[in-house]
Order: sequence, then structure tokens, then C-alpha cells
Amino acid sequence: MTTNQQEFLIETIEDLDPLLPQILSLAKNSGIVLFQGEIGAGKTTLIQKLCKYLGVSSPVTSPTFSLANEYAYVRPDGSTGRIFHLDLYRLESLEEALQIGFEDYLYEGDFCFIEWPEIVSSVVPEDALMLQLEHLDNSQRKILFL
Repeated sequence: MTTNQQEFLIETIEDLDPLLPQILSLAKNSGIVLFQGEIGAGKTTLIQKLCKYLGVSSPVTSPTFSLANEYAYVRPDGSTGRIFHLDLYRLESLEEALQIGFEDYLYEGDFCFIEWPEIVSSVVPEDALMLQLEHLDNSQRKILFL
């Protein structure tokens, strides 16, 4: 994983806006962003903001039950890009992740946003960006770029 350790305190959803280009810039080598954090820490909300920033026009929802969602967006050059959003919370083993074709998602789109990545960390490329989200209180979150 990339090691760009930085810490940001977030008090409102708008506080995420200045972080979006930085996250995407740090992720540009692999396109893979890993989102760690407890339930309610803001992983899906941050992914929704990233997708909206990239220009996704369809609703961005958590793929908790489907495991993976795909979103299309228009790149600056006018071509269509793809984002894969994976939620691995329900998986119990790396083998289970591999059986659903997890590795294919890593290399098929422009971006691959992965919630609950711990189970697949051994097969994720070294240049993936890791974000640790922490729920501090009702209105405050901490985001660590690891």
C-alpha cells in the first residue's frame, strides 16, 4: 500500500470536498482505494462523494448484498470510464473473494473502491491507497491516508 500518512478531521460532509482530488491523485497509479473503518465511519459516504466528483450520474449505493456495483462516468477526454465499488463485509475468506472474481475487478476499470478490504489485503497491489476512517462522535470523523 502507498504510505502517504496524513490525517484529516471531518465535521461536515462538505469537509470531504477538498480531499476528493487528493484521494484520486494518490490513487491514480493503481486506481485502487481501500476503505477501512467500523460500520458508520463514512466509507460509503466518501465513495458516493468520489463518484459524484468524477461525474457519476446514477445513484451510488452500498453493494453490501450484491458485493459489487459498477458505475460509468465521462472522462475529461469524452470517453467512458468505469468505477467498481466493492463491499466485502459479508465474505469470510480470501478463497471466497477469489471465487467471485475479486481480482478481475482490480484491473477492469479506472477505479476500484473497496470497503472492508482486510480479507483480500494479501492480493491487492502494493500501490493501492489505504484510507482508515474513524467515527469520533456524531458529527466528527477522522480520515487517515496510509
